[in-house]
Amino acid sequence: MATTTPCCDFILFGALGDLARRKLLPALYQLEKAELLHAETRIVGVARDEIDADTFVQKVRQSLEKFVGSDNIDPPVWERFAARFDYCDVDLADVNAFATLAKQLSADPERSIVSYLAIPPQLFSTVCQGLSQHGLNRDNARIVLEKPLGHDLASSQAINQEVAEYFHESQIYRIDHYLGKETVLNLLALRFANSIFMGQWNNKAIDHIQITAAEQVGVEGRWGYYDDAGQLRDMVQNHLLQVLALIAMEPPTRLDAESVREEKIKILRSLRPITRDNVNDDTVRGQYTTGISGSEKVPGYLEEDGAKVTSKTETFVAIKAHIDNWRWANVPFYLRTGKRMAEKRTEVVITFKSQPHNIFQETMSNLQPNRLIIRLQPDEGIEIQVMNKVPGLGEQMLLKPTTLDLSFDETFQNQRIADAYERLLLEAIHGNQYLFVAREEVEHAWRWIDGIITAWKKIDDKPKSYAAGSWGPSASVTLIANDGREWADDF
Repeated sequence: MATTTPCCDFILFGALGDLARRKLLPALYQLEKAELLHAETRIVGVARDEIDADTFVQKVRQSLEKFVGSDNIDPPVWERFAARFDYCDVDLADVNAFATLAKQLSADPERSIVSYLAIPPQLFSTVCQGLSQHGLNRDNARIVLEKPLGHDLASSQAINQEVAEYFHESQIYRIDHYLGKETVLNLLALRFANSIFMGQWNNKAIDHIQITAAEQVGVEGRWGYYDDAGQLRDMVQNHLLQVLALIAMEPPTRLDAESVREEKIKILRSLRPITRDNVNDDTVRGQYTTGISGSEKVPGYLEEDGAKVTSKTETFVAIKAHIDNWRWANVPFYLRTGKRMAEKRTEVVITFKSQPHNIFQETMSNLQPNRLIIRLQPDEGIEIQVMNKVPGLGEQMLLKPTTLDLSFDETFQNQRIADAYERLLLEAIHGNQYLFVAREEVEHAWRWIDGIITAWKKIDDKPKSYAAGSWGPSASVTLIANDGREWADDF
């Protein structure tokens, strides 16, 4: 199969790390299998370990066997893939050490360079400086940054400024892997390619919107890192706010980076601040205790390995957010995310307003509202809940809620659903930024999040307890119930 993907040198910093092994190398292999990598594209792994290229290739193979599966590795594809690899051991804190890397790359100035930084953010500055010092930040070079981009607005600005000293904004690709998911991308198609929704996507037709990202796992041995972050920083600041922006934004003039980012930034700017005055009414934070997850008893957050029993870090957050603009005035966006919850589920539930008059009072006094459910994981797809007549010849017209289900797995049975990282890597190689996050987006998101954190510190309240394996603290039910609504798992 011929490919129009440009030729490049793909430099993978942190090539022996967990993210590279679990996600990036398998994603590159799938691109190879789909013949989406240019025949002359090279992949250079960079890490501190002093190993040779053959040893690195063996480690790549081991990663694929574990995370792709031995039975899913095609021998001819593997041979092509393995031939692309080289390896360079570099002390990332030493800018002079990048000379060795520069010698391994092509001297052709027309050949683009894509540097993927799967490394801690504190190393971004020296890596960018090292690349610059050895001419690896030329105009056709791109740099891909993994989160977290800071701990708050100030640290985020510092990181972005350090990178900006060596790379122009048009060269910087900030990853949020949610933006590569098929269902998230389908939000754009759903909204802007289907006239059925265009006239209904506003406060005249929509009652409220829920965005849930529930995880069954706990902190998975990362207690120290997680305790410094918490669920608000780890999930809401990036993933949930990005999904919210895509749902709420105005139609972009074109499907390009500048147009899409411009509309998302307008939404982030329009988020109503949460301060000490409204933080108790509009937020709930929780921390899981001992409970049953799956069929196993699991420890509480303060009982995990390495835990400090005085920690007030939240493992659950529920927020009632408002977007203060014409389209979304008085439509609450309920955000909810947590660890050790009842099941793994990420979804958007858009609940439409009830009919103004019910002509079916005799058989159903309360008509259930229509809902559009967009499932991001684990089973990607779209559902529309409508009221339907129950078949039969009785005198009364009986109604029943019915779900129209568009499951991606069932609808596209013969087409593999690509992992988010596959798409994002491909777009970075192509030089397309519309699925990546602009600096201004990151900073507006942090401003809003910092306001919530500041308000929490002022009230100095402990997180509410919830049992592992549940849907979070009871206060989160009250948060939405006070508005006469309920979470999707209670429908």
